Amino acid sequence: MTKRGHDRGTLQRRVKVKELWNSYHKAQEADRCFGAAPTSCRFCKELDAILGGDSTSAAKTAVDTSVACMPLESGLSQEEEILDKDVEGEGNPEAEDDSEARDTWSQELFSAPEEASQSQLSEFGKAQKGEEAPGSSSSRHPNQVTPKKSGLKNGQMKSKDDECFGDDIEEIPDTDFDFEGNLALFDKAAVFEEIDTYERRSGTRSRGTPNERPARYRHDENILESEPVVYRRIVVPQNTNKEFCTDSGLVVPSVSYELHKKVLSVAEKYGLTLERRLEMTGVCASQMALSLLGGPNRLNPKNVHQRPTVALLCGPHVKGAQGISCGRHLSNHDVHVILFLPNFVKMLESITNELNLFSKTQGQQVSSVKDLPDTPVDLVINCLDCHENAFLRDQPWYKAAVDWANQNRAPVLSIDPPMSEMEQGIDAKWSLALGLPLPLGERAGRVYLCDIGIPQKVFQEVGINYHSPFGCKFVIPLHST
Repeated sequence: MTKRGHDRGTLQRRVKVKELWNSYHKAQEADRCFGAAPTSCRFCKELDAILGGDSTSAAKTAVDTSVACMPLESGLSQEEEILDKDVEGEGNPEAEDDSEARDTWSQELFSAPEEASQSQLSEFGKAQKGEEAPGSSSSRHPNQVTPKKSGLKNGQMKSKDDECFGDDIEEIPDTDFDFEGNLALFDKAAVFEEIDTYERRSGTRSRGTPNERPARYRHDENILESEPVVYRRIVVPQNTNKEFCTDSGLVVPSVSYELHKKVLSVAEKYGLTLERRLEMTGVCASQMALSLLGGPNRLNPKNVHQRPTVALLCGPHVKGAQGISCGRHLSNHDVHVILFLPNFVKMLESITNELNLFSKTQGQQVSSVKDLPDTPVDLVINCLDCHENAFLRDQPWYKAAVDWANQNRAPVLSIDPPMSEMEQGIDAKWSLALGLPLPLGERAGRVYLCDIGIPQKVFQEVGINYHSPFGCKFVIPLHST
């Protein structure tokens, strides 16, 4: 020790030895805990090489009288315990031999870590095991667990880390990668031109080219090849220069009033009587009106406090009878209907029959414009106009009803309006045509078409090549072409 430059006494060497044994013992105990991080100590590899093969060596060395710490119950500090052992060992030859062996090992332990050799630690371990008395430490700690051995796993992981992170940091270039410069070297137009040239030669087209847009189909669209769609399925003998189209693109031409009247007369000859047409018109018009009033959002049992109000303006003709039929169906659907019909000495039989049915509903009938509500209503249904009786527009009741409708500011639905705009006193927002539309003007608003049950062969008999444009509906919207 002196030759190597270490000036240490016997007490200092023994304290150092005990510290090494305690630190190794604590490291082994910590490694036995489940889930704990690996713990190490100084000279762990050398101590593990000496003590790792003996299952009782850890317990022996942990409680040795000259190396390990005493139990906590003794109450003595580490320095007091060492002094006591020094006093006891002065007269004991075996203790002196033991101390000499430990002094020899402690000299190496106090030297630099790289000077401590594994051979010196092995010699000291063999001397320690041979001098220990049987039962001295193992009998006091019979349940001591074998210390955990260090396998090759740590060494393997270390070698993997060296392979991954062991490159010299000086080899990394100092300059950053020039993304813009390298991107400028890529000629995208030339690449795509080469792709197009290859496709033209081979007759195939690759996916993902810029000129190709992916096809999108509707859920109800047929993607299989079929016959070309014919959008003009209705051809009339007389062209009126007014055409409409449906949402699906089918062309619906308009017809003159004379041709429309002829279609109705032929249909009535085959059994489609006026009463049937009135019922179909009333059903379709009421369905459209209920939809305009809000449909299920407005008309439901939880919304009884918002009962809609409809003013129905009817004249003494067939158009008026269609309006009364519509009012009856609306009243059956919990709509507050106010029917305006002037008093006449003699009325048509169809009007009389419809009035009898309407009187059995909750609807209200008035004969004077003064009895109509002063506040705006939800909807006004106009059935005042007629195609033939033009003299009715000069009557005072007609003018008063027109003035009331224009001042009420409620949206207007016209049922089967006349063709001439001069004959319409009330501007409509929506108009409902029957069977085939008439050439209506701008004052008719948006045109809807309803199916009143005219058979296809009836149209063919009057010279109309007809194919139904309604699909699954009875009322469809029409758009001006």
